[in-house]
Amino acid sequence: MYNVKRVVALLLAIIALGTSAQNTQAGMIGPPLGLRGVMEKIRFSEPTPAPMAYTMFCMRYSDQCGQQPRARMVFRGGGTRLTKERQVELIAVNASVNRQIAPQRNERGLAGEEWVINPARGDCNDYAVSKRHELLARGWPMRNLLLSEVVTSWGEHHLVLVVRVKGGDIVLDNLSAQIRSWSKPNYRWVRMQTPENPDHWAAIAQAGV
Repeated sequence: MYNVKRVVALLLAIIALGTSAQNTQAGMIGPPLGLRGVMEKIRFSEPTPAPMAYTMFCMRYSDQCGQQPRARMVFRGGGTRLTKERQVELIAVNASVNRQIAPQRNERGLAGEEWVINPARGDCNDYAVSKRHELLARGWPMRNLLLSEVVTSWGEHHLVLVVRVKGGDIVLDNLSAQIRSWSKPNYRWVRMQTPENPDHWAAIAQAGV
């Protein structure tokens, strides 16, 4: 009986160690600390025109848009799996672009709005398209890197980059050093690129709608 108890205890210890190792591994490839908890995808309501500045952006940077037939072939599949390596890329790109572009407000309004990749100085639009550009260069699929227009709590229109990962949508934002679930910032969501075709934008369904 004594030997049986020892064997059972040993087996339970082995199982416990295996479970602990699995949990540790899962934690390594799970969401970053700031993203733990419930995430969900942004829901669209209806098609809407793209911002005029986006149209001008695509004329200047055609490789960043879905105008070419070859580019349209990538818009299949679900969200990107958020591995440890992908987490590191997101954090690095968000931090480096926030650091490298000096903030400068657009004082000319819509007439002077221009989206530029990696300028020395720029506003929220430049931060968002630069982060998208850097992640595309690292092999992230275009369908999961979606520019989105929001309105801040103080009433200012603002552009962020929404990254669609398995489990939900997260936000890279020049107003925050953290990468957060899209439901965390106190924004009113207006419109966003669609995963099927980034040249097509759609209005965003508000919570409870």
